[in-house]
Amino acid sequence: MSKKTIQLDDQLYEYLIDVSLREHEVLKNLRDETLNLSGSQMQISPDQGQFMAFMVRAIRATNILEIGTYTGYSALVCALAMDKGHLITLDRDPVMTEVAMKFWKMANVDRIIELKLGNALDSLNELLSSEENIGSFDMIFIDADKRNYQAYYELCLKLIANDGIILFDNVLWSGDVADPSNQEKDTVALRDLNQFLFNDNRVNISMIPVGDGITMVQKK
Repeated sequence: MSKKTIQLDDQLYEYLIDVSLREHEVLKNLRDETLNLSGSQMQISPDQGQFMAFMVRAIRATNILEIGTYTGYSALVCALAMDKGHLITLDRDPVMTEVAMKFWKMANVDRIIELKLGNALDSLNELLSSEENIGSFDMIFIDADKRNYQAYYELCLKLIANDGIILFDNVLWSGDVADPSNQEKDTVALRDLNQFLFNDNRVNISMIPVGDGITMVQKK
């Protein structure tokens, strides 16, 4: 028994991957291609992807929203975990999302993924303009520009179903959020978000050290 979360060195992390990761071949190929692209550090880890797929199945999600697409790994892993449904993903980069669309098609899930290109706040407000979208999403994954996380959150609270789950990525930010001397803007934004969510009595929360840290929230 341990009183705190175990630390993962490289050897233990590789063991974790060896005995737990069940990764679709197209997901692995997408990860491999992304490694050679600009911003490859934005790619979520495969164990984080598998955790998200587990959550999709556990809550039987059929309507998912994602803010931040990059090359499409998280959208793909969630789409593969759905028996049926619809996934909307928001991004403003037409180049990297071309890569995403190529792999979604390879995995035969392109029919259930809808990419909306443009400013994410504008896209969220567009979704909110339709009454049928309010309270309709089973799961929302926020993994985009960190300084807008709180703005995304407030809009997503209107879009998420009462028993739905919102996931925030990068909440531990390589440990920088725990260093008060680090006043870099993204770090401060994430530190402020973490404190805000902790004090937000509208939701239940759980922060877990998967990948670069994930916080899950559920409306009370």
